[in-house]
Amino acid sequence: MDEAKQQYRRAILKLSGEALKGDGQYGIDPERLRSLADEIHDVVAEGVQLGIVVGGGNIFRGVAAANAGMNRTVADQIGMLATMINSLSLQEALERAGVHTRVMSAIPMNNVAEPYVRRKAIDHLERGRVVIFACGTGNPYFSTDTAGALRANEVGADVLLKATKVNGIYSCDPVKNPDAEFYPRLSCQEFLTRDLRVMDAAAIALCRDNGLPVVVFNLNQRGNIAKAMRGEAVGTLIRG
Repeated sequence: MDEAKQQYRRAILKLSGEALKGDGQYGIDPERLRSLADEIHDVVAEGVQLGIVVGGGNIFRGVAAANAGMNRTVADQIGMLATMINSLSLQEALERAGVHTRVMSAIPMNNVAEPYVRRKAIDHLERGRVVIFACGTGNPYFSTDTAGALRANEVGADVLLKATKVNGIYSCDPVKNPDAEFYPRLSCQEFLTRDLRVMDAAAIALCRDNGLPVVVFNLNQRGNIAKAMRGEAVGTLIRG
């Protein structure tokens, strides 16, 4: 990567659990995992410091379980455990691809992951290791989007990359409505006022209050992570 063209040096990549399931209905697709690991390898090889927050929706969705009658706190705790399964799976794929990693958990699980400590996370990033932040914030009622925004601000990231399955943010679902308007750029307040819901309002408010830009982009187009890191026009930029 041409250093003069690289806009962002350190980033947090927010992946949904669904990003790991490929074309399946649930679970983890090994081929999808390998492809994602290879792309992350290429990005890190260019000198990017990368942290990853991954959801657990391919295994368990806490909000859905709560809506079905489960206690919300318990449902969210189960969802956080699901993110650990995804985090360890992603770590294994990345290590096989030659990427040095650390999994850091907001819930103590010392036999499988390091406890999250901000200074240690920054040290890992500075040493070129990909840090996978598991178990969200460690608290119920907060999504992994909010965890991504929180970790990005804590470790001094230059940008939060929100991976989706469409090309950015639209006025409505472009899959259901081909006339949906695409927004190449939005302010945080515009995002909140229009109630776009691509990310949690809490996550966007946290980024707004701390001046952290967010790029919402299509993960299914290979190379988009690197393009977003270079500051190229990929997806939707939320800023200001």
